[in-house]
Amino acid sequence: MSLRSNSSSNYSKDDDRNKDTPSSPSTLDSRFNQTLKNVQGLLKGRSFPGKVLITQRSDLQDQSALQSPNNDRRFSNDDTEHRDKFDRSVEDEIQNRSKANASPSANKMKASTSSTENPSKEVQKTAIGARSTDSARLIKFQKELSGTTIILEKLRELAWSGVPPYLRPTVWRLLLGYAPSNSDRREGVLKRKRQEYLDCVAQYYDIPDIERTDEEISMLRQITVDCPRTVPDVSFFQQAEVQKSLERILYTWAIRHPASGYVQGINDLATPFLVVFLSEYLSGSIDTWSMADLSPEKISKVEADCYGCLSKLLDGMQDHYTFAQPGIQRLVFKLKELVRRIDEPVLTHMEEQGLEFLQFAFRWFNCLLIREIPFHLITRLWDTYLAEGDALPDFLVYIFASFLLTWSEKLQELEFQDMVMFLQHLPTQNWNDMDLEMVLSRAYMWHTMFNKSPSHLAG
Repeated sequence: MSLRSNSSSNYSKDDDRNKDTPSSPSTLDSRFNQTLKNVQGLLKGRSFPGKVLITQRSDLQDQSALQSPNNDRRFSNDDTEHRDKFDRSVEDEIQNRSKANASPSANKMKASTSSTENPSKEVQKTAIGARSTDSARLIKFQKELSGTTIILEKLRELAWSGVPPYLRPTVWRLLLGYAPSNSDRREGVLKRKRQEYLDCVAQYYDIPDIERTDEEISMLRQITVDCPRTVPDVSFFQQAEVQKSLERILYTWAIRHPASGYVQGINDLATPFLVVFLSEYLSGSIDTWSMADLSPEKISKVEADCYGCLSKLLDGMQDHYTFAQPGIQRLVFKLKELVRRIDEPVLTHMEEQGLEFLQFAFRWFNCLLIREIPFHLITRLWDTYLAEGDALPDFLVYIFASFLLTWSEKLQELEFQDMVMFLQHLPTQNWNDMDLEMVLSRAYMWHTMFNKSPSHLAG
């Protein structure tokens, strides 16, 4: 489908004519210079969550300055220097894209710089991996969490770039609104919600099948089949006690949300919550964890928090899991149009090979990339997801575009069958924090550039 056919009235007729005829170099320069000014204007007085990766700098001096998008603050002289360097990096990025548009054969979007091309990879990996445990960031988190009333916007700004693992359970509950921001009310509210979950389990799950409808029996059987398939490459999830907890959480959620009921993929979405809330009671590597080490009371608390946070997450994307999953289909279309605007050659190749985005991207939106990247990176990715709040569905489009275009050059070398196999088994098994940060950095940059023109991606 042509992007022009979906443009809103924001486009003038002159703009349309410019798209339909070869652009002159002066027109392209003017257009991208204006884009540059817009991006720089948006970023004045703001830090950039991935600027270290974009500028390819190895001397990471102040990781604590890395904030989330939309964070206004006063800049010191050092901050101004960092910002100027980032502005120049954005200009380079845009000028590269300008040249790419002038010469289609060169339009590869080199933003997906591979780790093998980065001479300072080891230095960056060390610094980025330590970001969420940096002492300055810890102090900021502790300061925000110590107040009587949490200011959620400030917490989101900090969480966007990663949450220290031991603070993650508390921060996630707050970001999702499962725990109240007022500390005086928090313990009482959590106690009440956990009891409500136990009551629901007793009412809906701990009953004989004779008291269930045929639809409920069928749904419970499907959940029972799916739980052993959940994150199969992590041995912890193969424990019978873990699968039983997942079963209780998912079935109770499905009964309480009849508009969608249980949909395959929701089982994956419960796993980050389960791991994070178990980390309050189990230490060390997840490979050494055993649910048998926990009392029934602690397991109930973990399950209740998983259930409550899963409910909050899915409340923000209800039409992703209702009949025909229209929300996901809409976002897949937007993803395709965004890729068209960023890297048209790869989209043209995919279309020529007959590959539809629904054939691979549907699973990405359905499971939020849990099946695509190593599980040890998932909680870091979800820090950013949850920090986005209600804006998450739209921001997923930019994350997934960045994820896909990591392999732009590779995809253009493949024919249909090989491309399908490649996208279903992406080579991410050796990814580390730096690889994920690169994806998030590009996503933020493109979101900044295109978010003011939502009609370009309208479904």
